Amino acid sequence: MKQDLIVILDLGSTKNTIIARAIRDLGVYSEIHPHDITAEELKALKNVKGIVLNGGENRIVDGQEVEVRPELYDMGIPMLSIDYPQSKCAKQLNSLPDEDALKNFVFEECKAEANWNMKNFIEDQVELIRQQVGDRKVLLALSGGVDSSVVAAMLIKAIGQQLVCVHVNHGLMRKNESENVVKVFRDELHANLIYVDASERFLGKLENVADPEQKRKIIGGEFIRVFEEEARKLEGIDFLGQGTIYPDIIESGTKTAKMVKSHHNVGGLPEDLKFELVEPLKQLFKDEVRACGVELGLPHDMVYRQPFPGPGLGVRCLGAITRDRLEAVRESDAILREEFAKAGLDKKVWQYFTVVPDFKSVGMKNNARVFEYMVIIRAINTVDAMTASIEKVDWDVLERITKRILAEVENVNRVCYDMSPKPPATIEFE
Repeated sequence: MKQDLIVILDLGSTKNTIIARAIRDLGVYSEIHPHDITAEELKALKNVKGIVLNGGENRIVDGQEVEVRPELYDMGIPMLSIDYPQSKCAKQLNSLPDEDALKNFVFEECKAEANWNMKNFIEDQVELIRQQVGDRKVLLALSGGVDSSVVAAMLIKAIGQQLVCVHVNHGLMRKNESENVVKVFRDELHANLIYVDASERFLGKLENVADPEQKRKIIGGEFIRVFEEEARKLEGIDFLGQGTIYPDIIESGTKTAKMVKSHHNVGGLPEDLKFELVEPLKQLFKDEVRACGVELGLPHDMVYRQPFPGPGLGVRCLGAITRDRLEAVRESDAILREEFAKAGLDKKVWQYFTVVPDFKSVGMKNNARVFEYMVIIRAINTVDAMTASIEKVDWDVLERITKRILAEVENVNRVCYDMSPKPPATIEFE
């Protein structure tokens, strides 16, 4: 481990990520771990220079107040307590520390060095991957999105031809998405890529399933099943690589925080999983993942491409998925992306997409009454995907997009614009 580490113990705070990012902004690596971490687990992390005991409004779980293990106080590691009354630390604060207090703790008390950067992070992860994998093989779920692409680049750097990439077309991809993934990774980057068209299989499993959590778990479970089937055709596959990042883990729930929504690579994994996971990005926020991709030498347009959820258009075709609404989502999304690119918004807006709800509204087409679906446009800006603001799109651009969607997308008679920030809304609808 080339980087010093400040560990944040989650004792019920909703501000863990704010503190972690503040410490990383000082140039020191920081990770968030459960409140009940053992002394042995803490020692295994290596280069731990300090511990932040971070309490908060969620300190009581199942009627019990969560506490840090007493043996941690005897490890000789400097500690800072924030809103955690049970603490035995000399240094205690009742609220989030300001930058000066945090800087003093990190550099003066912990004697940490500002050596957190992507070059060192990548070197550390490459070393950890090699230790974990040895001479065995890793199967990677390659969606072609930012997270899986960066993981692929890191795994190639660490283990080269021991990586086998699998791209599964689950029928919930954006327009021409799978074709582009094959073109870039197999034809241009010469990756060891297996393409699996499982669209009918996934859509069959999802038929009449309306609950968002159930959809996510079905999609996540089927992904694993497909990988297991592909792995059985190969030899020596013991690991599954995943592009899990920190917001995925936070939103899927922690020991002191309720679940916002499960992610297919966190909450949707089957209990009888046959692979050991390799997740080198799981402590990174989205902007850090992009910086990691740049450091690894990936093309700029790949690193800064639109985020795309693992369940794909399955969580943008709201409720039970039907083929007509799925096609409406796919076509309207393509129009939105094309018009945003023309207006230069693709370089300005962090994420933009369309959704189609599972209900219809009355409209008029060709002087006749129609009963059709609506398309909702969402465009947001964020740094770390934990909070998000709405992009104020020029009215002329929205009008042009609306006219195209109403003219070119079948079964649609209405277009709306979502004005909801995160929180209280989440980025995706499901």
